Amino acid sequence: MVLTDLHKGEAAVVVRLAVEQEALKQRLLHLGVKEGKMVRLKAAMPFGGPVMIEVDGQAIGLRRKEASSIEVK
Repeated sequence: MVLTDLHKGEAAVVVRLAVEQEALKQRLLHLGVKEGKMVRLKAAMPFGGPVMIEVDGQAIGLRRKEASSIEVK
């Protein structure tokens, strides 16, 4: 299951960051999106737009392509 499979308000634990770009992966790690962390889907824009997630009380906006490369359970 990936982050974009969640419904608004659902929470899950990050299992793996399958992000291709190393710079993006490092940025996500600095923002607290790492394995074992609880993330919540706050909002998903229609028509393939970005998603907003919450990690440790902070909101982070991600492109849908990036969010779909974050595996959760």
